[in-house]
Amino acid sequence: MDEHEAAQLRDKLQTLVSEHRDLDDVINRLAQDPTIDQLQLSRMKKRKLQLKDLIARVRSRLIPDMEA
Repeated sequence: MDEHEAAQLRDKLQTLVSEHRDLDDVINRLAQDPTIDQLQLSRMKKRKLQLKDLIARVRSRLIPDMEA
């Protein structure tokens, strides 16, 4: 991977982490509201888990391969 690709991955990682953090804040606020649509809350939580998986994949791509 060249430096340009690594920079793009770091930018994508930063975007994903920010979206994950924002979604976490929204979920926590909405979870306090007893009138919230549980289906909507469930979808948000699912999206948050998808973001977490994407973040892990991007981070693993940024780790240089080690020779065995």
